[in-house]
Amino acid sequence: MNLSADFRDQISAVLEAVLAAVDPAAAVAAQVAVTGDRLHVGDCSYRLDEIERIVVVGGGKAGAPMTAALARILGPRLMAGAVNVKYGHTATTSGGRVRFERRTQADPAMPASPASASSVARFGHTEMTASVAPANAFGPVQITEAGHPVPDAAGLAGAERIAGLLHGLTARDLVFVLISGGGSALLPLPVTGISLADYQALTAALLRCGADITEINTIRKHCSRLAGGQLARLAAPARVITLILSDVVGTPLDAIASGPTVPDPTTFADAVAILRRYGLLEQIPASVRRHLLAGAAGAVPETPKPGDPLFDRVTNIVIGDNASAGRAAVTAAQRLGFHSVLLTTFVQGEAREVGRVVAGLAQGVAAGQSDFSPPACLILGGETTVTMRGGGKGGRNQELALAAAIALDGYALPTTRQVAIVSLGTDGTDGPTDAAGGLATPTTLARGRSLGLDARAALADNDSYHYLGVLGDLIVTGPTNTNVNDLIFVFVV
Repeated sequence: MNLSADFRDQISAVLEAVLAAVDPAAAVAAQVAVTGDRLHVGDCSYRLDEIERIVVVGGGKAGAPMTAALARILGPRLMAGAVNVKYGHTATTSGGRVRFERRTQADPAMPASPASASSVARFGHTEMTASVAPANAFGPVQITEAGHPVPDAAGLAGAERIAGLLHGLTARDLVFVLISGGGSALLPLPVTGISLADYQALTAALLRCGADITEINTIRKHCSRLAGGQLARLAAPARVITLILSDVVGTPLDAIASGPTVPDPTTFADAVAILRRYGLLEQIPASVRRHLLAGAAGAVPETPKPGDPLFDRVTNIVIGDNASAGRAAVTAAQRLGFHSVLLTTFVQGEAREVGRVVAGLAQGVAAGQSDFSPPACLILGGETTVTMRGGGKGGRNQELALAAAIALDGYALPTTRQVAIVSLGTDGTDGPTDAAGGLATPTTLARGRSLGLDARAALADNDSYHYLGVLGDLIVTGPTNTNVNDLIFVFVV
């Protein structure tokens, strides 16, 4: 990497501080407490003797630590529950040790089939062992491991279990809904007439087309029985309290996990327009197309909208987001002596284009043409997208890093400066890989050329994983059991 050991250690320390700062269990504990005969949630307080049953449901990558924290707080008052999490995400603690790793095998793949909580999967020379939660960590709540980003039968079974728990509740019951990144894929309950296979095909097409998460969720909300405020409709007339760990840029509540307890401002017509924009309307399964077109024509009821009295008994609380992670990064970097600033949490767009922009920021600081002087740590948050053009392997953070490295290779940077650009997925998994992100330096391409690698060809093939892996520039944390979007770091010393 041509970075000094001290510099690498500083980078790792900042990244690890970020992951520790968005611990889901701590975030739940900061919002929920029981004192005497009262339940306190955020700024609200409830008399426990007025609550008949407490049920917990939800979905997302942070579901296990969130559920465990709530189970500890509520104790025997918690009657039942069902929460879906991603495979390998059953640990009750979050965080991760940051490692810069090499991949030497031709194509180290993710496990082909769901792994048990105690399984070990080999990736190159690294072993990643999933943590095992204590048997009683979740109380009466059933945790279901399921597929993400493409939903599977396990997720469908868990979503059906959630719908069953919500049936027949009364106004004296209370439902906690735990939502975190990945919730849309992990709560797949398609409407009648759309099969799981067709829903999977829809999801796969949306993930490949370059649509952003808000656009994708607009479509999913209109093909689901839980999304777009419909989970709240199933739970009525019970009181609903939703604890949200946001993974969507700007934290629009209706877009996080497709807004299962939030009024839906989007329409069937919006969903159809998005599909047309990306040329997908004729490509998606016929059952999905028929349903969406029928909805746009007014033949299918809309999702519940703002102003619906249904939401008078619903409270949505954001317990963590990208901004809190970014602020934690600033604090950690400043402790290490960096001049640090959070520039924005609204980064969006094609990963390769954002990578070029971020490289320009690094060049400005290193060349002394910026108001930020070294040692500097500039931080940006958000979530980019990748339009698949090739058949390679990678993720948006790795693609961003590779694009930044290509841009840095064309700059004449002072030899006295060390520059590193890091793009990190806070959930620990970037695309269909075992990496959380990637590292770019001014020497990335030179080192690749010495090994016969072509960075531009790799980028054209969306093959950032293998390029960065050969150089040892993959960032690996293992599943962090949290998710608050991505963070991009520009380090200059």
